[in-house]
Amino acid sequence: MHTSDSPFDPVPASRLQLAAGPWACLLDGLCARFPKIDRAQWLDRFARGRVQDAQGRALAPTDPWRVGLEIRYYREVAEEPAVCGRESIVHIDEDLLVADKPHFLPVTPAGAYVRETLLARLVARTGNRNLVPLHRLDRLTAGLVLFSTRPASRDAYQRLFRERHIQKVYEALAPALPGQVFPLQRHSRLVPGEPFFRMAEAAGSPNASTRIELIESQGQVWRYRLHPHSGRKHQLRVHMAALGAPILGDDLYPTLRGPSAAGPPPLQLLAQALAFEDPLSGRPRAFTSGLRLPASAEIAES
Repeated sequence: MHTSDSPFDPVPASRLQLAAGPWACLLDGLCARFPKIDRAQWLDRFARGRVQDAQGRALAPTDPWRVGLEIRYYREVAEEPAVCGRESIVHIDEDLLVADKPHFLPVTPAGAYVRETLLARLVARTGNRNLVPLHRLDRLTAGLVLFSTRPASRDAYQRLFRERHIQKVYEALAPALPGQVFPLQRHSRLVPGEPFFRMAEAAGSPNASTRIELIESQGQVWRYRLHPHSGRKHQLRVHMAALGAPILGDDLYPTLRGPSAAGPPPLQLLAQALAFEDPLSGRPRAFTSGLRLPASAEIAES
């Protein structure tokens, strides 16, 4: 049985539950399900044992396509972009790992990123294949990400996020809002926008709420503290842009911007703190990022 090309592969396998379809074998079904991966690539993955059943046993391309079967496969990209920023481990115990993520590093494999992800880097550093992120940060956002380190206690911590019992604090640099009175609350309904990867505010009952506080109000760039009371995709970015102060470095809001020849600037958004009551011990727990956004003056001068 093969599980990877090396004795220890830090890239976690992706999982797929086979749905109904007209395919007689795994190879035909996977080629149809993932048309951007050609047949030769799938045959190569099968040959190297990188398509497996739920128990980690290598499957063959001619094995039958069985509805409901869970298979695992390893994502691969030909030329993966390097991410220069370095992650750090803020805290680790038998149930939790808290990491500081740099700008531009994805949390989990997606698109062109497989090994250059926070999850793969942490698995390589700790040797723990059971690491699972309990929430997500955008690739462009820096700061704290909480991971479960073992399956036995995972649901207890996932429940904190599902039931909104986690206090999350962000910092952001954005244009001045001299006409606003702080603190303020932004309530709105967020729905998928155009293109599909953007979000938009729409009429209807609010499903996203953010408390916005002012930390520093010197010059044209102000420092804000953001408290999201919900966890909608791009919530903080949309809310700040809607107020007339899009977060510096934001290439999606309020309008979509094309790529720059010099590369994108860092989004000036930092997941600065996490706090919660531990569901196992009942004790309060709090973590603070060791990263810092630049001084407002430095941004204004750049």
